[in-house]
Amino acid sequence: MLDHGLADRLATVRDRIATAAARAGRTPEQILLLAVTKVFPAAVVRDAYELGLRDFGENYVQEFEHKAPLVADLSGARFHLIGHLQSNKSRKALDLFQVIQTVDSPRLAARLNESPTPVEVYLEVKLSAEESKHGALPEKLPELIESVRACPQLTLTGLMTIPPWTEEAEQSRPYFRALRELAARHNLAGLSMGMSHDLEVAIEEGATCVRIGTALFGKRQKS
Repeated sequence: MLDHGLADRLATVRDRIATAAARAGRTPEQILLLAVTKVFPAAVVRDAYELGLRDFGENYVQEFEHKAPLVADLSGARFHLIGHLQSNKSRKALDLFQVIQTVDSPRLAARLNESPTPVEVYLEVKLSAEESKHGALPEKLPELIESVRACPQLTLTGLMTIPPWTEEAEQSRPYFRALRELAARHNLAGLSMGMSHDLEVAIEEGATCVRIGTALFGKRQKS
């Protein structure tokens, strides 16, 4: 049975995106709403799909491996890996995901290039000093971009980052701005940045993909 609360929350999120886009002189169509369904069961993905969402974000290869067969019939659905990917799990990731948003090394790019079908990728950039954050350092981007562009099976969409956690959305702005400036420097159009609490700031700074979990599905509770 469809979760009507989800329908209301989705409408609220879409309104937030539209308002932020208008304030930035943009249109909502320029911003992909990526529904982050990690930890939630396949039924939640199906509900969101029924409401018109087509792009879903998952953090863990192993978790989504169990969920994937239950959503394989959703025509047009695309699944994005937004969690760190180890090279030794790249082959399995290629079986499960259409988009990999966390490419952070030439080695990983080479592994993903073994895919029999084209794969869309973002490069994850580490802009924070936090040890828990993954990604390529900004000074390593030229080498990484060159490596990815040399991989015929990879389509480079843009950059992705995760700023340090804070409840104050404005504190994320410098990180979003830095990512936008890096993307412009390297002629990349895609910017995956912003989550439930700071999507407005991300859109003002040029986000083309916002990764929304809590505002749609509530707090995640592992069983």
